[in-house]
Amino acid sequence: MSARILVVDDEEALRVSVAKILSRQGHSVDVAGTATEGLSLLSKHPYNLVLTDFRLPDLDGLEVIERARQLRPEAEVVLFTGFGSIPLAVQAIKRGAYDFVTKPFKRADLERVVARALEKQALAAENHRLRRQLDDRHKTPLGRIIGRSEAMAAVLRVVEQVAPSTATVLIEGPSGTGKELVAEALHALSPRRDKPLIKVNCGAIPETLLEAELFGHEKGAFTGALARKDGRFARADGGTLFLDEVGTLTLPIQAKLLRALQDGTFEPLGSTRTLQADCRIIAATNTDLGRAVNAGLFREDLFYRLNVIRIAMPPLKERPDDIPLLLGHFLALHAARNRKSFDGFDAGALKALRAYEWPGNVRELSHTVERAVVLAAGRTISRDDLPDAVRQAAGPDPEPLPGERVIAVPVGTPLDDVERLVISETLRHTGGNKAQAASLLGISARTIYRKQAPDGGEIE
Repeated sequence: MSARILVVDDEEALRVSVAKILSRQGHSVDVAGTATEGLSLLSKHPYNLVLTDFRLPDLDGLEVIERARQLRPEAEVVLFTGFGSIPLAVQAIKRGAYDFVTKPFKRADLERVVARALEKQALAAENHRLRRQLDDRHKTPLGRIIGRSEAMAAVLRVVEQVAPSTATVLIEGPSGTGKELVAEALHALSPRRDKPLIKVNCGAIPETLLEAELFGHEKGAFTGALARKDGRFARADGGTLFLDEVGTLTLPIQAKLLRALQDGTFEPLGSTRTLQADCRIIAATNTDLGRAVNAGLFREDLFYRLNVIRIAMPPLKERPDDIPLLLGHFLALHAARNRKSFDGFDAGALKALRAYEWPGNVRELSHTVERAVVLAAGRTISRDDLPDAVRQAAGPDPEPLPGERVIAVPVGTPLDDVERLVISETLRHTGGNKAQAASLLGISARTIYRKQAPDGGEIE
Protein backbone atom coordinates (compact mmCIF):
# COMPACT_ATOMS: atom_id res chain seq x y z
CA MET A 1 0.00 0.00 0.00
CA SER A 2 1.71 3.18 -1.24
CA ALA A 3 1.24 6.27 0.90
CA ARG A 4 2.49 9.84 1.31
CA ILE A 5 4.60 10.19 4.47
CA LEU A 6 6.18 13.16 6.23
CA VAL A 7 9.30 12.63 8.42
CA VAL A 8 10.13 15.40 10.93
CA ASP A 9 13.38 15.07 12.91
CA ASP A 10 16.30 17.38 13.66
CA GLU A 11 18.84 14.57 13.09
CA GLU A 12 19.70 14.61 9.39
CA ALA A 13 21.11 11.07 9.42
CA LEU A 14 17.88 9.70 10.85
CA ARG A 15 15.74 11.64 8.36
CA VAL A 16 17.73 10.31 5.44
CA SER A 17 17.74 6.74 6.76
CA VAL A 18 14.00 6.64 7.42
CA ALA A 19 13.24 8.22 4.04
CA LYS A 20 15.33 5.57 2.25
CA ILE A 21 13.67 2.70 4.13
CA LEU A 22 10.16 3.92 3.37
CA SER A 23 10.90 4.96 -0.22
CA ARG A 24 12.10 1.43 -0.98
CA GLN A 25 8.66 0.23 0.08
CA GLY A 26 7.05 2.42 -2.57
CA HIS A 27 6.02 5.33 -0.34
CA SER A 28 6.39 8.99 -1.25
CA VAL A 29 8.44 10.59 1.55
CA ASP A 30 9.10 14.26 2.42
CA VAL A 31 11.42 15.35 5.25
CA ALA A 32 11.70 18.36 7.55
CA GLY A 33 14.25 19.32 10.21
CA THR A 34 11.94 21.40 12.44
CA ALA A 35 8.33 21.31 13.58
CA THR A 36 7.67 24.63 11.84
CA GLU A 37 8.95 23.32 8.52
CA GLY A 38 7.02 20.07 8.95
CA LEU A 39 3.74 21.77 9.81
CA SER A 40 4.15 24.05 6.81
CA LEU A 41 4.46 21.00 4.54
CA LEU A 42 1.53 19.38 6.29
CA SER A 43 -0.68 22.38 5.58
CA LYS A 44 0.09 22.10 1.86
CA HIS A 45 -0.04 18.35 1.19
CA PRO A 46 -2.48 15.54 2.15
CA TYR A 47 -0.13 13.17 4.01
CA ASN A 48 -1.35 9.77 5.19
CA LEU A 49 1.23 9.52 7.97
CA VAL A 50 3.48 11.84 9.96
CA LEU A 51 6.63 10.46 11.66
CA THR A 52 7.96 13.07 14.08
CA ASP A 53 10.57 13.30 16.80
CA PHE A 54 9.15 13.91 20.26
CA ARG A 55 11.77 16.52 21.13
CA LEU A 56 12.30 19.12 18.40
CA PRO A 57 14.18 22.46 18.62
CA ASP A 58 11.08 24.61 18.25
CA LEU A 59 8.11 22.52 19.55
CA ASP A 60 7.56 19.44 21.68
CA GLY A 61 5.77 16.33 20.48
CA LEU A 62 2.44 17.04 22.18
CA GLU A 63 2.09 20.38 20.41
CA VAL A 64 3.11 18.86 17.09
CA ILE A 65 0.41 16.19 17.50
CA GLU A 66 -2.23 18.78 18.34
CA ARG A 67 -1.41 20.97 15.34
CA ALA A 68 -1.07 17.99 13.00
CA ARG A 69 -4.51 16.71 14.02
CA GLN A 70 -5.95 20.15 13.32
CA LEU A 71 -4.30 20.46 9.91
CA ARG A 72 -4.85 16.86 8.75
CA PRO A 73 -7.30 15.01 11.02
CA GLU A 74 -7.27 12.11 8.57
CA ALA A 75 -3.49 11.55 8.97
CA GLU A 76 -1.94 9.28 11.60
CA VAL A 77 1.00 10.42 13.75
CA VAL A 78 3.86 8.20 14.99
CA LEU A 79 6.52 9.50 17.40
CA PHE A 80 10.27 8.91 17.55
CA THR A 81 11.35 9.02 21.19
CA GLY A 82 14.11 7.98 23.55
CA PHE A 83 13.28 5.42 26.19
CA GLY A 84 13.24 8.02 28.95
CA SER A 85 10.32 9.76 27.22
CA ILE A 86 8.12 6.66 26.96
CA PRO A 87 5.69 7.80 29.70
CA LEU A 88 5.26 11.08 27.80
CA ALA A 89 4.82 9.16 24.56
CA VAL A 90 2.03 7.14 26.16
CA GLN A 91 0.37 10.44 27.07
CA ALA A 92 0.82 11.51 23.47
CA ILE A 93 -1.07 8.44 22.29
CA LYS A 94 -3.95 9.47 24.50
CA ARG A 95 -3.81 12.88 22.80
CA GLY A 96 -4.17 11.40 19.33
CA ALA A 97 -0.86 9.85 18.26
CA TYR A 98 -1.13 6.34 16.85
CA ASP A 99 2.08 4.84 18.31
CA PHE A 100 5.72 5.53 19.09
CA VAL A 101 9.11 4.04 18.16
CA THR A 102 11.99 4.19 20.62
CA LYS A 103 15.44 5.27 19.45
CA PRO A 104 17.57 3.54 18.34
CA PHE A 105 15.14 1.34 16.47
CA LYS A 106 15.45 -1.59 14.12
CA ARG A 107 14.30 -1.35 10.54
CA ALA A 108 11.75 -4.13 11.10
CA ASP A 109 10.24 -2.25 14.06
CA LEU A 110 9.83 0.90 11.98
CA GLU A 111 8.29 -0.96 9.03
CA ARG A 112 5.87 -2.79 11.32
CA VAL A 113 4.62 0.37 13.05
CA VAL A 114 4.31 2.25 9.74
CA ALA A 115 2.35 -0.62 8.17
CA ARG A 116 -0.09 -0.73 11.08
CA ALA A 117 -0.51 3.04 11.13
CA LEU A 118 -1.23 3.13 7.40
CA GLU A 119 -3.67 0.25 7.76
CA LYS A 120 -5.54 2.19 10.43
CA GLN A 121 -5.49 5.33 8.31
CA ALA A 122 -6.87 3.40 5.33
CA LEU A 123 -9.59 1.92 7.52
CA ALA A 124 -10.55 5.38 8.78
CA ALA A 125 -10.69 6.63 5.18
CA GLU A 126 -12.91 3.70 4.24
CA ASN A 127 -15.21 4.45 7.19
CA HIS A 128 -15.40 8.05 6.01
CA ARG A 129 -16.31 6.85 2.52
CA LEU A 130 -19.04 4.62 3.94
CA ARG A 131 -20.41 7.53 5.93
CA ARG A 132 -20.62 9.59 2.75
CA GLN A 133 -22.47 6.71 1.13
CA LEU A 134 -24.89 6.66 4.05
CA ASP A 135 -25.40 10.39 3.65
CA ASP A 136 -26.16 9.85 -0.05
CA ARG A 137 -28.54 7.02 0.81
CA HIS A 138 -30.43 9.30 3.17
CA LYS A 139 -31.40 11.34 0.13
CA THR A 140 -33.46 8.37 -1.12
CA PRO A 141 -36.72 7.11 0.45
CA LEU A 142 -35.14 3.86 1.61
CA GLY A 143 -31.92 5.52 2.72
CA ARG A 144 -32.79 5.83 6.40
CA ILE A 145 -33.49 2.09 6.72
CA ILE A 146 -29.99 0.78 7.40
CA GLY A 147 -29.16 -2.89 7.00
CA ARG A 148 -27.56 -5.37 4.62
CA SER A 149 -28.74 -8.58 6.29
CA GLU A 150 -31.04 -10.92 4.43
CA ALA A 151 -33.84 -10.14 6.90
CA MET A 152 -33.67 -6.41 6.14
CA ALA A 153 -33.19 -7.02 2.44
CA ALA A 154 -36.49 -8.94 2.47
CA VAL A 155 -38.21 -6.00 4.20
CA LEU A 156 -36.88 -3.51 1.65
CA ARG A 157 -38.02 -5.69 -1.26
CA VAL A 158 -41.57 -5.77 0.09
CA VAL A 159 -41.55 -2.01 0.69
CA GLU A 160 -40.51 -1.32 -2.90
CA GLN A 161 -43.16 -3.70 -4.27
CA VAL A 162 -46.02 -2.47 -2.07
CA ALA A 163 -45.36 1.29 -1.95
CA PRO A 164 -46.91 2.20 -5.36
CA SER A 165 -50.21 0.45 -4.47
CA THR A 166 -53.13 1.68 -2.36
CA ALA A 167 -53.18 -1.47 -0.19
CA THR A 168 -53.39 -1.14 3.58
CA VAL A 169 -50.17 -2.24 5.28
CA LEU A 170 -49.69 -3.69 8.76
CA ILE A 171 -46.12 -3.39 10.11
CA GLU A 172 -45.40 -5.74 13.00
CA GLY A 173 -42.32 -5.92 15.19
CA PRO A 174 -40.88 -5.16 18.63
CA SER A 175 -40.44 -1.57 19.75
CA GLY A 176 -37.38 0.14 18.34
CA THR A 177 -37.07 -1.91 15.15
CA GLY A 178 -37.84 0.96 12.76
CA LYS A 179 -41.54 0.54 11.97
CA GLU A 180 -42.02 4.29 11.58
CA LEU A 181 -39.12 4.49 9.11
CA VAL A 182 -40.79 1.82 6.98
CA ALA A 183 -44.07 3.78 7.05
CA GLU A 184 -42.21 6.90 5.91
CA ALA A 185 -40.56 4.97 3.07
CA LEU A 186 -43.89 3.51 1.94
CA HIS A 187 -45.36 7.00 1.72
CA ALA A 188 -42.28 8.54 0.04
CA LEU A 189 -42.26 5.86 -2.68
CA SER A 190 -46.01 6.09 -3.32
CA PRO A 191 -47.94 8.30 -5.76
CA ARG A 192 -49.18 10.15 -2.65
CA ARG A 193 -45.70 11.42 -1.76
CA ASP A 194 -46.66 15.06 -2.45
CA LYS A 195 -49.58 14.87 -0.04
CA PRO A 196 -49.38 14.77 3.78
CA LEU A 197 -48.14 11.84 5.86
CA ILE A 198 -50.10 12.18 9.09
CA LYS A 199 -48.91 10.18 12.11
CA VAL A 200 -50.95 9.11 15.13
CA ASN A 201 -49.44 7.36 18.14
CA CYS A 202 -52.58 5.62 19.33
CA GLY A 203 -50.98 4.50 22.58
CA ALA A 204 -49.92 8.03 23.58
CA ILE A 205 -53.34 9.72 23.35
CA PRO A 206 -55.93 9.22 26.13
CA GLU A 207 -58.99 7.24 25.07
CA THR A 208 -61.28 10.18 25.78
CA LEU A 209 -59.39 12.36 23.28
CA LEU A 210 -58.43 9.78 20.66
CA GLU A 211 -61.77 9.78 18.83
CA ALA A 212 -61.63 13.57 18.46
CA GLU A 213 -58.00 13.36 17.31
CA LEU A 214 -58.84 10.81 14.63
CA PHE A 215 -62.15 12.13 13.35
CA GLY A 216 -62.25 15.74 14.51
CA HIS A 217 -64.88 17.51 16.62
CA GLU A 218 -67.38 20.34 16.56
CA LYS A 219 -67.33 23.35 18.84
CA GLY A 220 -68.78 22.43 22.24
CA ALA A 221 -68.58 18.66 21.59
CA PHE A 222 -66.90 18.28 24.97
CA THR A 223 -65.48 20.44 27.74
CA GLY A 224 -62.61 22.44 26.28
CA ALA A 225 -63.75 22.12 22.66
CA LEU A 226 -63.77 25.87 22.04
CA ALA A 227 -63.72 25.62 18.26
CA ARG A 228 -64.30 23.18 15.46
CA LYS A 229 -61.24 21.07 14.62
CA ASP A 230 -60.41 18.70 11.78
CA GLY A 231 -59.20 15.24 12.73
CA ARG A 232 -56.22 13.30 11.44
CA PHE A 233 -58.34 11.49 8.80
CA ALA A 234 -59.41 14.80 7.26
CA ARG A 235 -55.87 16.19 7.35
CA ALA A 236 -54.54 13.04 5.60
CA ASP A 237 -56.99 13.36 2.70
CA GLY A 238 -55.12 12.46 -0.49
CA GLY A 239 -52.10 11.28 1.50
CA THR A 240 -51.25 8.62 4.08
CA LEU A 241 -52.41 8.06 7.66
CA PHE A 242 -49.96 6.17 9.87
CA LEU A 243 -51.58 4.58 12.93
CA ASP A 244 -48.78 3.58 15.30
CA GLU A 245 -49.45 1.15 18.18
CA VAL A 246 -52.85 0.33 16.69
CA GLY A 247 -53.17 -2.60 19.09
CA THR A 248 -53.91 -0.19 21.96
CA LEU A 249 -57.23 0.98 20.44
CA THR A 250 -60.34 0.26 22.48
CA LEU A 251 -63.19 -1.72 20.93
CA PRO A 252 -65.49 1.34 20.45
CA ILE A 253 -62.75 3.22 18.59
CA GLN A 254 -61.99 0.07 16.58
CA ALA A 255 -65.61 0.00 15.35
CA LYS A 256 -65.43 3.59 14.11
CA LEU A 257 -62.03 2.98 12.52
CA LEU A 258 -63.40 -0.06 10.68
CA ARG A 259 -66.12 2.03 9.10
CA ALA A 260 -63.60 4.65 7.97
CA LEU A 261 -61.48 1.92 6.41
CA GLN A 262 -64.41 0.27 4.64
CA ASP A 263 -65.91 3.27 2.86
CA GLY A 264 -63.72 6.23 3.76
CA THR A 265 -66.50 7.97 5.73
CA PHE A 266 -66.59 9.20 9.33
CA GLU A 267 -68.46 11.61 11.57
CA PRO A 268 -66.67 14.23 13.70
CA LEU A 269 -67.40 14.08 17.41
CA GLY A 270 -70.55 16.10 18.21
CA SER A 271 -71.61 16.31 14.56
CA THR A 272 -74.31 14.72 12.41
CA ARG A 273 -72.32 15.45 9.25
CA THR A 274 -70.74 12.53 7.40
CA LEU A 275 -67.39 13.38 5.93
CA GLN A 276 -65.21 11.47 3.51
CA ALA A 277 -61.42 11.21 3.19
CA ASP A 278 -59.28 9.39 0.68
CA CYS A 279 -56.22 8.31 2.64
CA ARG A 280 -54.07 5.23 2.61
CA ILE A 281 -53.78 3.47 5.97
CA ILE A 282 -50.50 2.14 7.33
CA ALA A 283 -50.74 0.60 10.79
CA ALA A 284 -48.01 -0.60 13.14
CA THR A 285 -48.01 -2.68 16.31
CA ASN A 286 -45.54 -4.25 18.70
CA THR A 287 -48.13 -6.82 19.84
CA ASP A 288 -49.47 -9.97 18.19
CA LEU A 289 -52.86 -8.83 16.86
CA GLY A 290 -53.82 -12.43 16.03
CA ARG A 291 -53.58 -13.33 19.72
CA ALA A 292 -55.45 -10.14 20.63
CA VAL A 293 -58.27 -11.25 18.30
CA ASN A 294 -58.41 -14.68 19.99
CA ALA A 295 -58.50 -12.97 23.39
CA GLY A 296 -61.41 -10.75 22.34
CA LEU A 297 -59.34 -7.58 22.62
CA PHE A 298 -59.21 -6.75 18.92
CA ARG A 299 -61.94 -6.99 16.29
CA GLU A 300 -61.36 -9.79 13.82
CA ASP A 301 -62.89 -7.86 10.91
CA LEU A 302 -60.64 -4.86 11.61
CA PHE A 303 -57.60 -7.13 11.86
CA TYR A 304 -58.23 -8.58 8.39
CA ARG A 305 -58.91 -5.12 7.04
CA LEU A 306 -55.53 -3.91 8.30
CA ASN A 307 -53.61 -7.07 7.49
CA VAL A 308 -53.82 -6.83 3.70
CA ILE A 309 -50.04 -6.56 3.38
CA ARG A 310 -47.98 -7.60 6.40
CA ILE A 311 -44.37 -6.48 6.94
CA ALA A 312 -42.54 -8.15 9.84
CA MET A 313 -39.64 -6.14 11.26
CA PRO A 314 -36.89 -8.41 12.65
CA PRO A 315 -35.44 -7.68 16.10
CA LEU A 316 -31.83 -6.55 16.11
CA LYS A 317 -30.61 -9.79 17.72
CA GLU A 318 -31.73 -11.63 14.57
CA ARG A 319 -29.66 -9.37 12.30
CA PRO A 320 -26.25 -9.12 14.06
CA ASP A 321 -24.45 -8.54 10.77
CA ASP A 322 -26.14 -5.13 10.58
CA ILE A 323 -24.71 -3.97 13.92
CA PRO A 324 -21.35 -2.66 12.55
CA LEU A 325 -23.15 -0.65 9.85
CA LEU A 326 -25.59 0.77 12.38
CA LEU A 327 -22.73 1.59 14.76
CA GLY A 328 -20.95 3.54 12.04
CA HIS A 329 -24.13 5.44 11.19
CA PHE A 330 -25.02 6.35 14.77
CA LEU A 331 -21.42 7.24 15.67
CA ALA A 332 -21.25 9.71 12.78
CA LEU A 333 -24.71 11.07 13.62
CA HIS A 334 -24.20 11.63 17.35
CA ALA A 335 -20.59 12.78 16.99
CA ALA A 336 -21.73 15.51 14.60
CA ARG A 337 -24.55 16.54 16.91
CA ASN A 338 -22.13 16.80 19.84
CA ARG A 339 -19.35 18.44 17.76
CA LYS A 340 -16.88 15.66 18.48
CA SER A 341 -14.71 13.45 16.26
CA PHE A 342 -14.04 9.72 16.60
CA ASP A 343 -11.97 7.09 14.83
CA GLY A 344 -14.39 4.29 15.76
CA PHE A 345 -14.78 1.56 18.39
CA ASP A 346 -11.96 -0.48 19.90
CA ALA A 347 -11.99 -4.30 19.88
CA GLY A 348 -13.36 -4.59 23.43
CA ALA A 349 -16.28 -2.27 22.70
CA LEU A 350 -17.14 -4.05 19.45
CA LYS A 351 -17.08 -7.43 21.20
CA ALA A 352 -19.51 -6.23 23.86
CA LEU A 353 -21.78 -4.47 21.37
CA ARG A 354 -22.07 -7.60 19.24
CA ALA A 355 -22.58 -9.90 22.24
CA TYR A 356 -25.44 -7.86 23.76
CA GLU A 357 -28.96 -8.98 22.73
CA TRP A 358 -30.49 -5.48 22.38
CA PRO A 359 -33.98 -5.89 23.87
CA GLY A 360 -34.66 -2.28 22.87
CA ASN A 361 -33.43 -3.01 19.33
CA VAL A 362 -32.12 -0.26 17.02
CA ARG A 363 -33.48 2.53 19.23
CA GLU A 364 -31.51 1.19 22.21
CA LEU A 365 -28.39 0.87 20.06
CA SER A 366 -28.71 4.51 19.01
CA HIS A 367 -29.10 5.67 22.62
CA THR A 368 -26.10 3.55 23.66
CA VAL A 369 -23.87 5.10 21.01
CA GLU A 370 -25.08 8.58 21.91
CA ARG A 371 -24.20 7.95 25.57
CA ALA A 372 -20.74 6.68 24.60
CA VAL A 373 -20.12 9.71 22.39
CA VAL A 374 -20.94 12.06 25.25
CA LEU A 375 -18.83 10.20 27.84
CA ALA A 376 -15.79 9.19 25.76
CA ALA A 377 -12.64 11.20 26.50
CA GLY A 378 -10.53 9.99 23.56
CA ARG A 379 -11.04 9.53 19.84
CA THR A 380 -11.98 5.86 20.18
CA ILE A 381 -15.07 4.44 21.91
CA SER A 382 -13.94 1.85 24.47
CA ARG A 383 -15.78 -0.77 26.47
CA ASP A 384 -15.61 1.50 29.52
CA ASP A 385 -17.77 4.06 27.69
CA LEU A 386 -20.68 1.59 27.39
CA PRO A 387 -23.53 0.98 29.87
CA ASP A 388 -23.02 -1.79 32.44
CA ALA A 389 -25.52 -4.15 30.79
CA VAL A 390 -23.77 -3.90 27.42
CA ARG A 391 -20.28 -4.10 28.89
CA GLN A 392 -21.13 -7.25 30.86
CA ALA A 393 -22.46 -9.01 27.76
CA ALA A 394 -18.89 -9.84 26.74
CA GLY A 395 -17.98 -11.20 30.18
CA PRO A 396 -16.74 -9.52 33.36
CA ASP A 397 -13.74 -7.20 33.38
CA PRO A 398 -10.73 -8.62 35.19
CA GLU A 399 -10.58 -7.35 38.77
CA PRO A 400 -7.44 -5.29 39.52
CA LEU A 401 -5.44 -6.11 42.63
CA PRO A 402 -5.58 -3.59 45.51
CA GLY A 403 -3.33 -0.67 44.66
CA GLU A 404 -2.65 -2.05 41.19
CA ARG A 405 -1.79 0.47 38.49
CA VAL A 406 -2.41 -0.26 34.82
CA ILE A 407 0.29 0.65 32.28
CA ALA A 408 -0.71 1.12 28.63
CA VAL A 409 1.89 -0.18 26.17
CA PRO A 410 1.22 -0.12 22.41
CA VAL A 411 1.22 -3.44 20.60
CA GLY A 412 4.61 -4.10 19.00
CA THR A 413 6.71 -2.38 21.69
CA PRO A 414 10.01 -4.32 22.05
CA LEU A 415 10.09 -6.53 25.16
CA ASP A 416 13.21 -4.82 26.50
CA ASP A 417 11.40 -1.48 26.44
CA VAL A 418 8.33 -3.01 28.11
CA GLU A 419 10.51 -4.42 30.91
CA ARG A 420 12.16 -1.07 31.48
CA LEU A 421 8.83 0.76 31.49
CA VAL A 422 7.34 -1.68 34.03
CA ILE A 423 10.42 -1.33 36.24
CA SER A 424 10.33 2.47 35.96
CA GLU A 425 6.64 2.67 36.86
CA THR A 426 7.06 0.20 39.74
CA LEU A 427 9.85 2.36 41.13
CA ARG A 428 7.52 5.35 40.93
CA HIS A 429 4.95 3.31 42.87
CA THR A 430 7.48 2.43 45.59
CA GLY A 431 8.93 5.92 45.77
CA GLY A 432 12.28 4.76 44.37
CA ASN A 433 12.70 1.87 46.81
CA LYS A 434 14.48 -0.70 44.63
CA ALA A 435 14.25 -3.52 47.17
CA GLN A 436 10.47 -3.11 47.45
CA ALA A 437 10.12 -2.82 43.66
CA ALA A 438 12.19 -5.99 43.19
CA SER A 439 9.95 -7.81 45.68
CA LEU A 440 6.78 -6.71 43.86
CA LEU A 441 8.22 -7.76 40.48
CA GLY A 442 9.65 -11.05 41.71
CA ILE A 443 13.19 -10.21 40.58
CA SER A 444 16.44 -9.26 42.29
CA ALA A 445 17.49 -5.70 43.00
CA ARG A 446 20.57 -6.35 40.88
CA THR A 447 18.31 -7.08 37.90
CA ILE A 448 16.63 -3.73 38.40
CA TYR A 449 20.00 -1.96 38.27
CA ARG A 450 20.96 -3.87 35.12
CA LYS A 451 17.66 -3.33 33.30
CA GLN A 452 17.44 0.26 34.38
CA ALA A 453 20.77 1.28 32.89
CA PRO A 454 21.50 -0.80 29.78
CA ASP A 455 23.96 1.76 28.43
CA GLY A 456 25.72 2.51 31.73
CA GLY A 457 23.54 5.50 32.63
CA GLU A 458 20.40 5.53 34.72
CA ILE A 459 17.12 6.02 32.83
CA GLU A 460 14.97 8.88 34.08
